[in-house]
Amino acid sequence: MRSKEPNGATREQRRVTSFDVARAAGVSRAAVSRAFTPDASVSEKTREKVYQAARELGYRVNYLARSLTNKRSDFVGLVAAGLDNPFRTQQLEHLARALIARNYRPILLPTSKEADTSTVIGQLLHYAVSGVIVTSDAPPSHICEECAAEGVPIVLINKGEDFPFVDRVVSDDRMSGYTAADHLLAAGATKLAVLAGTGVSYSSRRRAEAFQSRCASLGIEAPLIPVAINDYRHGHEAVERLLDLGIDGVFSVNDYMACGVLDGLARAGASYGTVKVIGHDDIPQASWTAYDLTTFVQPCEVQAEQVIDLLTSRMSDPDAVSRVEFTPVTLIKRRSA
Repeated sequence: MRSKEPNGATREQRRVTSFDVARAAGVSRAAVSRAFTPDASVSEKTREKVYQAARELGYRVNYLARSLTNKRSDFVGLVAAGLDNPFRTQQLEHLARALIARNYRPILLPTSKEADTSTVIGQLLHYAVSGVIVTSDAPPSHICEECAAEGVPIVLINKGEDFPFVDRVVSDDRMSGYTAADHLLAAGATKLAVLAGTGVSYSSRRRAEAFQSRCASLGIEAPLIPVAINDYRHGHEAVERLLDLGIDGVFSVNDYMACGVLDGLARAGASYGTVKVIGHDDIPQASWTAYDLTTFVQPCEVQAEQVIDLLTSRMSDPDAVSRVEFTPVTLIKRRSA
C-alpha cells in the first residue's frame, strides 16, 4: 500500500520538500539548502547524505521559488542570433555545458538585429538571472543598459562596444587576418580579396581590416567584396563577382559563407583549387570531403571558460573595471588553400 501522510495524501501525490530531505538525511533544512547552493559552506559528508536522501525521495530543487527568496536565480541568460550558422550551435553548446558544470542553468533567448530587445530584457529580468552572456550576432546596447541598471553582470562575445562594468571576450581576429593573407600567398594565390559583411559584425570588420592591412604592407591590393549577411547564400552569390575580378585567393570571414563560395565555384565550373579559399571558425562541415576547408579554429571550450570566469568574477565584484580577454586562433590547413 502507499504510505499515508497526516493530511491523507499519498507519498506519490505529495511533492517532496526540503523538510523531507532534511528529516531523511538527519540534518537541518539549512544544511539541505547549503548542499544545493554552489560554493556554500557544507562538509562533503553532509552534502553526500543530503544528495543520497534527495535521490531516494526523488527531490528536485525549485530554483524558481529560490530566486523569489534570494532575488537572484542560478539561471544565466544566453542571448544569441544567427542560429542558422553551425558555429553558433557549437558556441552555445560549449557555453551551456560550462555553465552547467559550474552549477548554473542556461536559458537560451534567441533574438535578431530586427527584434524588439525589450522582450528579451523582460524575459531576462523576469527569471531573475544571475548573469547574461551576449553572443556576437545579438544586439547588446539596450540589454546592457537595462541589465546594468538592475545590477545583472554581463559578458559580451566578439562585440566591439564598450560599456561601463561590462566585460568582453574577443577572438584574436588580427592574427586571423594577417595569417590568412600570408597563407594564401604562400599557397600560390596572386590576386587576393576578402569576403565580409563588415556592417553587421564586429569580428568580420576586424578580420577584413587585418587582412587588407597585411596585404597593403606587402604591396598587394586586396579588395573587400561586401555582402549583406555572412551566410551561405551570400557566399554562393558572391562567386560571380570573384570570378569577374579574377580573384584566385579569398578569405571568407566565416566558414558558413566559405562553404557557399566553394559550392558556388563548383556550380560555375571552376576546378577545385583554382580559387584558394580560407574560412574561419572550423565548423563541422569544414572537414567534410566536399569542402575540405582551410580555416581558423577559435576554440569554443576555451572561449566558454574565459566568458564564465569573467561572469563569475563580475558577480563577486560588480564595480570592477571593464576587462577584455582574447581567444587564441589556430590555422587548420586543408585542401582548399
